[in-house]
Amino acid sequence: MNIQTKRVVSPKGDITLYTLTNASGASVTLSSLGAGIVSIVVPDSEGTMADVALGYKNPVDYFGDGPCAGKTPGRYANRICKGRFSLDGKEYSLAINNGPNALHGGPEGFMNRIWKSEAAGSHVKFTYNAADGEEGYPGAVKATVIYSWNEKNELTIEFKAESDAKTVINLTNHAYFNLDGENSGSVLDHELQLFASKYLPTDSTQIPTGELADVKDTPMDFLQPKTIGRDINADFEALKIGKGYDHCWVLDNWHKHSLGKAAVLTAAKSGRVLEVLTTQPGAQVYSGNWLGGCPESKSGRPYNDYDGVAIECQGFPDAPNHRNFPCQLLCPGEEYNQTIVYRFTTK
Repeated sequence: MNIQTKRVVSPKGDITLYTLTNASGASVTLSSLGAGIVSIVVPDSEGTMADVALGYKNPVDYFGDGPCAGKTPGRYANRICKGRFSLDGKEYSLAINNGPNALHGGPEGFMNRIWKSEAAGSHVKFTYNAADGEEGYPGAVKATVIYSWNEKNELTIEFKAESDAKTVINLTNHAYFNLDGENSGSVLDHELQLFASKYLPTDSTQIPTGELADVKDTPMDFLQPKTIGRDINADFEALKIGKGYDHCWVLDNWHKHSLGKAAVLTAAKSGRVLEVLTTQPGAQVYSGNWLGGCPESKSGRPYNDYDGVAIECQGFPDAPNHRNFPCQLLCPGEEYNQTIVYRFTTK
């Protein structure tokens, strides 16, 4: 495995970029800004390489970007209702940055920080120390994200965290994929399969109601592969709220600490296939409904809405306020440990 390192000066400190290239020439580029993915170059069915991860021309543009492209949101990915939750009878108030709610840990979160980083072999390790009270969350947290790239074009992401006080945590990766290439336009013709027979309905501010609803006979049904765009304009309240898909699916094969298949994304044009495996209980699928107006892309233009899809394996949104959701508490002496695998093949 060849690893190349590049440093970019930014107003918040130097950003380090790591490019891991395997023997076939397929590569991944990672950034210490937000412990993020900025590029994934893999072959199509004819062996032609292309970058399938959306990203920006200027590495500095990842600071504060609305799409949170490729980065690690935290301390709590996704939404928490009105930015409030209670632990042991004490209520905590978080920064509000998404309508009336808290999103992705706050305005800065983990995704807009420069993480400490080191590379060795086929791995890159990013570390961030979050102070007690940062963005309103209790406990000083040490978060670690380890990326591994192999000869089979599999990108494995390990999320680890420890805290000196009881807190809540939910880490994921926010990469947007377009398997025809990041500059090829809409992904609405990509086929998606989700191994989930239930999803989480939300209110009008995209906070889960607490119900686990069947996908059967709804546009949320991806148990059999279908194009992302087939039902996206259906007369269905969940799709009207966010101008497309932006919901969490409940993974059928989830067993705590066990790696299971969450999704398969397929592009008929290029023949590329992405399998997503995870130890997490949910998969938030976001069809890039608000990508328009983002910073200039690697290809020299802003992306348009629906130019990429994010499949964010994670704990459930607003879980601290729903006792029937898998618990996202992290206590002193425990280790948060979750994994996501992106496996790229062709058909």
